[in-house]
Amino acid sequence: MPLYHREDHYDASAITEMAAHYRAVIEAIGEDPDREGLVKTPERAAKALAFLTQGHGADPADILRSALFEEDCEEMVLIRDIEVFSLCEHHMLPFFGKAHVAYLPQGNITGLSKIPRVVDVFARRLQVQERLTRQIRDCIQDTLNPKGVAVVIEARHLCMQMRGVEKQHSLTTTSAFTGAFLNDPKTRKEFIRLIDTQGA
Repeated sequence: MPLYHREDHYDASAITEMAAHYRAVIEAIGEDPDREGLVKTPERAAKALAFLTQGHGADPADILRSALFEEDCEEMVLIRDIEVFSLCEHHMLPFFGKAHVAYLPQGNITGLSKIPRVVDVFARRLQVQERLTRQIRDCIQDTLNPKGVAVVIEARHLCMQMRGVEKQHSLTTTSAFTGAFLNDPKTRKEFIRLIDTQGA
């Protein structure tokens, strides 16, 4: 699989097919797809969906391996406040927030920019937050083989804010740990302290 890139590259046939479906949806809700403001909407919507789901065609482990270095480092590596934008697979509405990712190296480190890229790859799929959290954790653990991985995601879901229960200020937090973050309370406590934005 190729490495993940953020440039907009589209499969023309897929865009054409999706645009036809978007046009049918516009008609089904009672709108006129031929009026000026909507003429190009089906194609725009198709390209937007293709971009927001482009993570399906990428292997995030390749991203980590592309900048893998041997390093005698045992201190925690933490990248916090990584912006997350994804689509809930239940309603195809956005959820968005921040991810905090840490690992304890065990002979190998990866480039700092690679962790947010891994987050992006998994987020650019039809997702649920719980699975997204675990996938990021497992990819880092399996690829880098560190002493432990910690992932926390805090996100707001438009399927809860715009429809359904319509709770505007609800925040969903998910976490996933391995190794020392799971088994050593002191290590986990240090991680929680470092990502605590109220205490920052």
